[in-house]
Amino acid sequence: MSTSACRDMLRMHFILLPLLLLCSSRMDGVDSGPEFDPYGVLGVKASASQAEIKKAYKRLAKEWHPDKNKNPGAEDMFIKITKSYEILASEEKRSNYDRHGRTDDAAFGQHGFRHFHDNFYFDETLFNFPFNNQGGRDFDSKYALHFNQYVSDVVPDSFKRPYLIKVTSDWCFSCVHMDPVWRESVQELEPLGVGIGVVDVGYEQRLANHLGAHRIPSILGLINGKVSFFHYAVALEHLKRFVEDLLPTRLVERVTDRNGAQFLNSWHEINKPRILLFDQVPVVPLLYKLVAFAYKDYVQFGYVDQGLTETVNLMRRFNINTYAPTMLAFKENTDKPADIIQAKGMKKQIIDEFIANNKFLLAPRLVNQKLFDELCPVKQFHRRRKYCVLLITGEDESFITGNTAFLSLASANTNEVLRFAYVYQRQQQPLCETLLKDRDSTSPQIVILERRNGAGKVLYKPLLSGWNGSEEDKHRLLEELERLQKDPSILNYDAMLPELNNEFASMFLVQWIYTAYDYLSEIMDDLLHNNWREMMPLLSLMFSALFILFGTVVIQAFSDSSEEKQSKPKAKEPPKAESGSPGTASMSSRAPKKNFVEVTELTDITYTSNLVKLRPGHINVVLVLTDASKNVLLSKFAKEVYSFTGTLTLHFSFLNVDKHSEWMDTLLEFAQDAMQIDADEDAGGHRKVDYTGYVLALNGHKKYLCLFKPVYTGEDVDTKPPEDEGGATGGRSRSGPRDEHQPRKGQTRSRSTTLQIHHKLDRLGLWMERLMEGTLPRYYIPAWPGLDKITANK
Repeated sequence: MSTSACRDMLRMHFILLPLLLLCSSRMDGVDSGPEFDPYGVLGVKASASQAEIKKAYKRLAKEWHPDKNKNPGAEDMFIKITKSYEILASEEKRSNYDRHGRTDDAAFGQHGFRHFHDNFYFDETLFNFPFNNQGGRDFDSKYALHFNQYVSDVVPDSFKRPYLIKVTSDWCFSCVHMDPVWRESVQELEPLGVGIGVVDVGYEQRLANHLGAHRIPSILGLINGKVSFFHYAVALEHLKRFVEDLLPTRLVERVTDRNGAQFLNSWHEINKPRILLFDQVPVVPLLYKLVAFAYKDYVQFGYVDQGLTETVNLMRRFNINTYAPTMLAFKENTDKPADIIQAKGMKKQIIDEFIANNKFLLAPRLVNQKLFDELCPVKQFHRRRKYCVLLITGEDESFITGNTAFLSLASANTNEVLRFAYVYQRQQQPLCETLLKDRDSTSPQIVILERRNGAGKVLYKPLLSGWNGSEEDKHRLLEELERLQKDPSILNYDAMLPELNNEFASMFLVQWIYTAYDYLSEIMDDLLHNNWREMMPLLSLMFSALFILFGTVVIQAFSDSSEEKQSKPKAKEPPKAESGSPGTASMSSRAPKKNFVEVTELTDITYTSNLVKLRPGHINVVLVLTDASKNVLLSKFAKEVYSFTGTLTLHFSFLNVDKHSEWMDTLLEFAQDAMQIDADEDAGGHRKVDYTGYVLALNGHKKYLCLFKPVYTGEDVDTKPPEDEGGATGGRSRSGPRDEHQPRKGQTRSRSTTLQIHHKLDRLGLWMERLMEGTLPRYYIPAWPGLDKITANK
């Protein structure tokens, strides 16, 4: 080839290349020349704010959406509107357009010759799909999820915070329309602690299938490893509500003057510090709920609404200022908070730091291995040593003195190297037997230990004289701790500790029920919202099982009917009963039915076993009666509660108020709301409240009661005919002379009293159903009245 020919080809090449690049910009679907004005497309001024631009975009996008506008140019106009909003919504692109007057990024200096030396490979925007949202893709890129990352990082992290995941694609038209709302939601929810993820189906089809996202776009939530789909219109408020619904219901307890003391004193039972937030908003902030979920294993959270009149005493008690939200941390001392912060705008970082400094009690109880690992970590470096001062004690009243003395010593500790904790020997027997060996295990013991590896190896030294909480014991323990700081070799015993029992672990049956409930909920959600074609395998399995079950029932029914026909001639004449009664004969052909309810009397002998030390989850239903009404009420009570006797967690008792009226008065002082009506009625009469017919549901472990008050629903006895009256009270004997001229009047009065007592337990069955459902109001008791209140006066 000649030199002139080569020169002409090269000249032609440089002429055609700009034309090709210009064509690529035309193929992008939006005219990128100076005639394309994003301000003009949206109809806003150059000085318009972001709110005005957003408002104009929403209005025009709704008007020119191709699904609603059938104009042939609606699609092109919608693309221009979307492109204009993408440019003006980004401060960088907007300033670039204001300076250079260009609406695209494909300037010759950036894109036209970027791949010139790579065999003329043009930029991907040359043949890009017009609906591709480059701005949304750039925003989502930092949240992109991969399958391995989801399994190893996101799922474990979902037990500490909920995740909001968007499933999208580059070729998705609806995704472009959803991106502005998604971007706004992410910018508001992520600072609160919500995890964000984006799954691109074009690159992570495996992860999309694993999540069950068969539609594009999809938004789903992930919490505790469980996936839930978002099925509402994509709006910021809807997404916030969706995240809030993912969280457990009882994360934060509403605290008022009524239950404030109980909330603060619960540290001993739940073995956690308590955090109280005082604020003026009526609903618990989402930020506070998210923090409560993150630290649910360490801290109990409560919320006080400052706008309620029921919280005035609580605010006055702790001297709370109302001009800014206030957060208090309580440990063993319920009269004074251990830490406090107050700020007008509480950020997540401030709250996290505050709770991290108050995660543990001053002397917590070791209730599981996780808590033991955090309180007494394994030694890593010489300067990071942690020594655990462990008290092995019991939960009876005889150990209270020693436990209180140990707590006072832990409260005065300021050395970060020392951690104070205690265990109940009955709850952690393997651990205590390993540390005590041949020592006396009936009295409290102190053990100083240091963990050496994660397998359970420890070096330890027991306090030789035991522990009874005396000043001498305190002085001896402090001396040993001072020696330990100077000479760690005094820990001259070693052992391999077993793993601690999880004292708060739920029963296997409860775990199985929760798992079955989650599985059924997932199936129902799939049935309601997924494609029926995807549900065909499951539906086929269900119908097959129903067909097999139906066939088995039909075959069994035919076989039973044939057997009855064969045996029917032999049993034509039923055997007669000895009494000759036909009713008795018919009853004898049936299996005997259990028709009684076991009801025990609540006295000073059964008080401890039937109430004070009642097993967790068990409830004692107590009927209050008198000597005069005992027979009538017990019979009615047995009929009303008979259908609930199959529940193993229910026990039935009765209390004679003639003997134990003082106990009833003391107990119902804690149910003043329920007794307000009686108090109003008895205010002028100066007489005691008639407790006959009351029913108490007592939970001995959680210390609360539910109250049933008699409701008379029977008809007026005086309006009944004599035959009904006689049938209702037949067989009831009376003593004393009667006037022959007035037999009906005296008889009616006596029968009226009997029927009124009988009808006091009307609607008890409905009340029992609400008790089983857990919808009855509960009145919490700080402590059950002592035996001196229930012991009858001799």
